[in-house]
Amino acid sequence: MSIDSKIAPHEGGKSTNVTPRAASQARKMRITSAGLIRRAGLPAMIAGIIFIGIQPIHPPDALASVTTTAWVIIQSLKFTMCLLGLAGVTGLYARQVEAVGWPGLVGYLLFSLFYALTASFVFAEAFILPLLATAAPQFVEGYLGIITSAPAEISLGVLPVLFALSGAGYMLGSLLFGIATFRAGILPRGAAALLACSGPLAILAVQLLGHPLDRLGAAPMGIALIWLGYSLWSER
Repeated sequence: MSIDSKIAPHEGGKSTNVTPRAASQARKMRITSAGLIRRAGLPAMIAGIIFIGIQPIHPPDALASVTTTAWVIIQSLKFTMCLLGLAGVTGLYARQVEAVGWPGLVGYLLFSLFYALTASFVFAEAFILPLLATAAPQFVEGYLGIITSAPAEISLGVLPVLFALSGAGYMLGSLLFGIATFRAGILPRGAAALLACSGPLAILAVQLLGHPLDRLGAAPMGIALIWLGYSLWSER
């Protein structure tokens, strides 16, 4: 190949050496918004898989479990799930942002609130409660009582309110975001309908089954995230 074939004209009369191989690599490395949105389907799928997978092996929400290795591993997985779920839901919203309108935006914000608050709670459960299990067992039992709906013997301040807000974000966020996704018709309507039903079904499981059997209510949400995430990731 001659030297002249490697020289391409450049703006201002200058020239730059660009080989065909370098140009091909530049095209491959170029990041587009569509590509980022499509790749957000992968964290959504992983979040759904974790959400379903941890339920049967979750340790009891009791003081004796807090200092075990299984507790730290499960809570760390839940923290990872929240981060991946937040990224995945953001990608799902960005894919249909113009079609879902205000209901979709409100649903997305509530859904994101659930993941953000839950991430804070499970971070404390994974890395703070084990340190306090011996020094302040009464506080740890009260903290766990928020999850199991058991009365606390000490004041926990605003923590019960924040936990209730995360539950509201889960139920209302999934409902509104699922309905908006269904109406938009860009992603599979079956997955959107399952997402819309997953929040109310989880609340129903809490009322009818109680803790810890209410963990079964996580399955619809997990399946919906896997389904929607795969549809987003597989788009071309």
